[in-house]
Amino acid sequence: MLPAQFWRNLFGRFGLLLALLLLVGAMSLLSERFLTPSNIINVLRQISINAIIACGMTVVIIGRGIDLSVGSLLAFTGVLGAGLAVSGINPYLAIGAALGVGLVLGAFNGALVAYTRIAPFIVTLAGLTIFRGMALAYTDGRPITGLPPIFFTLGNGLLLGIPVPIWIMAAFILLTHFILRYTALGRAIYAIGGNEEAARLSGIPVPRVQLFCFAFSGLATALAAMVLTGRLNSAQPSAGVMFELDAIAAVVVGGTSLFGGRGGVFGTLVGALIIGVINNGMNLLGVPSFYQQIVKGGVILAALLIDRLLARRRES
Repeated sequence: MLPAQFWRNLFGRFGLLLALLLLVGAMSLLSERFLTPSNIINVLRQISINAIIACGMTVVIIGRGIDLSVGSLLAFTGVLGAGLAVSGINPYLAIGAALGVGLVLGAFNGALVAYTRIAPFIVTLAGLTIFRGMALAYTDGRPITGLPPIFFTLGNGLLLGIPVPIWIMAAFILLTHFILRYTALGRAIYAIGGNEEAARLSGIPVPRVQLFCFAFSGLATALAAMVLTGRLNSAQPSAGVMFELDAIAAVVVGGTSLFGGRGGVFGTLVGALIIGVINNGMNLLGVPSFYQQIVKGGVILAALLIDRLLARRRES
């Protein structure tokens, strides 16, 4: 018989993947349409926007922060990029401008957190309201349509038979992983999340690193906004409602600690997949949307309880 330590190590390292595989197996038994190539591609396309936002959220949470403004920022950068494009500006420049504005507004959040010491929850909660108001004011509450073809390509195009949003998601996940695992900046983010005061005493420029975390989150959100705008073939000032909770859910379910200093973007991808499989499977089974919200909330709560239990075990 294998020792108990073996099983603890196995579930500690691969528990998320095992949970995902069990969930996929259960859904494939409940619905014969689930485990088909077209539906698997559909699940990946559905999670792409949340996964891109969650990459930025992962960086922020590892650094012991939180960003509640991503849903509203997605709406504003989406309508901004679309509005510039339909006004006659080169659509590539319009997309670049939207990405730049996302980065700058994310950095604005980060500067307030880093240099005023206001809690990230409060700063980004204010951003949630401000950015939504900016989106509504920019569009007068109306959607923007008639977008150039590049937007459609971003949201609905194919590359080598695979939807473009999946390629964008994969590339951004790899970029985030590289930053976190193979750069001095990534090591500084983990250090700050683990113990901010110790990081400061060791010479890490804590405010600048915190500013980067939020700026990166803003960039990720703006990129997701471009994909969503292309997917809908319109920019909606009401887009992104509750997207911040979906992103946080993917990060937490993926094993990143809300207390900072631990986690990774591949875990976030698995977390996004778990949530995506649950949503897709319940849609195939005809489960009403309000019950889906209950299940999603239960999954988040279970992930938080597990995270807290593991934290207590490490402390003991």
